[in-house]
Amino acid sequence: MPEPFFNKARILRLVCWAAAAWIAWELLFYEQFKLTGDAGSIDGVFQPLANWFGIPAHEKPIRLGVGIMEIIAAVLVLFPRTRVPGAALTLGLMSGAIFFHTIGPIGIDPYGDGGKLFKEACFTWAMAAVILVIQRNEVAGWLHRLGLPVPFKVA
Repeated sequence: MPEPFFNKARILRLVCWAAAAWIAWELLFYEQFKLTGDAGSIDGVFQPLANWFGIPAHEKPIRLGVGIMEIIAAVLVLFPRTRVPGAALTLGLMSGAIFFHTIGPIGIDPYGDGGKLFKEACFTWAMAAVILVIQRNEVAGWLHRLGLPVPFKVA
């Protein structure tokens, strides 16, 4: 008997592809603001962060560093072989974004648009987490290769 077209493995692969596409789109879309030095990116996010860190003259390296890491994460997450490290990097970057929006000087709604940037960071974080949960066996493999303990059971 042939295997059904929509089986669990195929659905989970499609979910991973959809999550990866969202992550890549989201991260790469905002690069136009980070890499060009858009006033909203500088004044709304990165200069307040640099001031908060006590290094007001270093907004540009922070902004460009975050932008470069986001480009790396976006590219990695698009390829199945590197999707796990891309999702892990995305999870870390979005954790930082969520932290600085909630605890730091940026605030939930720095642009007066109902917190769109914060909501997108939360959703992107969730998409990275979905990939890591679905591909937990690969996560375990990466952790093992890096010599790190695997803190969960592998199927």
